[in-house]
Amino acid sequence: MLKKSLISLAVVGLCGALAACSSSPTPTSQDDRYQLKDDRAPKSAPDVSKVEDAHPKYEPYSRQGNQQNYTVRGKSYQVMSSTKGFKQTGGASWYGSKFHGHLTSNGETYDMYSMSAAHKTLPLPSYVRVTNEANNKQVIVRVNDRGPFHEGRIIDLSYAAAYKIGMLQQGTAKVSIEAIHIESPESMALDELKDSSVHFIQVVASKDLLRINVLAKELEQKYQVPAKVEAANGFYRLQLGPIGQRYLANKVLVQLKQDGHPNSYMMYPKK
Repeated sequence: MLKKSLISLAVVGLCGALAACSSSPTPTSQDDRYQLKDDRAPKSAPDVSKVEDAHPKYEPYSRQGNQQNYTVRGKSYQVMSSTKGFKQTGGASWYGSKFHGHLTSNGETYDMYSMSAAHKTLPLPSYVRVTNEANNKQVIVRVNDRGPFHEGRIIDLSYAAAYKIGMLQQGTAKVSIEAIHIESPESMALDELKDSSVHFIQVVASKDLLRINVLAKELEQKYQVPAKVEAANGFYRLQLGPIGQRYLANKVLVQLKQDGHPNSYMMYPKK
C-alpha cells in the first residue's frame, strides 16, 4: 500500500509540473478553444535532438501580433518597438500538446516541434538566444507568440526548444535571453550611405612584380579606383583603394569577383 501511495503521489506531482508549464498563447484566448484542459508533453514525440535552431533573418513585424498595448488577467503590457540591445533574465517554462496546432498571437500555427517561443513584450516575430543558467545550454528561437502570463516567468519555449536546453523534466528553468537584432534592408542601406570610413580591397598577391604592375594599371583604368602595390615577405600585394564608402567598396568587390578575381577580399577600414 505504501509503495502504491508513493507512486500515485509521484504521478500527481508530475502532472502538476506539466500543467504549470502551460501559458496562454494569445492575450484573448479562452480555455474552451482548446481540446485539452491542461497542457502536457506529447505522448509519442519525434526525435527533436536534430531540430536546428531558428535561423535569424530580417522579418517585418506583423500587424496582428503587435498591438501596442494589451491586457491579460487585469495586467497591461506594452509591446516594444525594437529588439535592439534587449536582454533579460528570469524564469522560463514550456508549452506543448494543449496549444499544438492552434494559432499563435502572430496568426501562425503553433508547432511544438519547431524552435519557437512566446514573450509578453518583444515584437513579433523576433529572434532570441536563450541560455539555461543551470547547464549553460543554448538555443536560438523565433518568438511568434504572447506569454507566459505567470508571475516570474519571462519566456515560454516550445517543446523542442525546452528539450534542447535540458529543462523538460523540471518544467521551468532560470534563463537569460538576448535578442538577435537584424536591421531592415532600408536601415542597412542608410547606414552604408552614412559610413565615412576608408576601405581597401586586396585583389591578388604574387612574386611577379611585372605582372602585378600591369594588372594594377588595368584595374585602375577599369574601375576608376586608385591601385597600389605593397611588398611583404617576398610577395607583392595589389590593392585597390582608398574607397570612401562601404557600399561602393562592396560594389567594386562584387564586380572584381565576377571579372575573374575570386580571391579578392575587403581589408579592415583605415581611418
